[in-house]
Amino acid sequence: MPAYLVGTIRVTDPEAWQRYVEQVGATFPPHEGKVLFRGAKAIELNGRAHGERIVVAEFPDLAALRRWHDSAEYRALIALRDRGADVVLAAYQT
Repeated sequence: MPAYLVGTIRVTDPEAWQRYVEQVGATFPPHEGKVLFRGAKAIELNGRAHGERIVVAEFPDLAALRRWHDSAEYRALIALRDRGADVVLAAYQT
């Protein structure tokens, strides 16, 4: 069953965030992950959403998503990610 990574993002350091974005894409394919979309919040329709940006990635299953998240390649980018933005990640299954 597919698993989806949803990240909500509030950029705090645009330069650090850009460096992170330039590198993180390469960490998905080894775990069969693919980014479905990235976007900027247009409007809030109900309640308050975290951040101004979102990313959604698809993995074949929750185990693959966890392998990506726990991989050395991704973990090496976490300090840069955290320097560049306030990020909330959650995994969802259909």
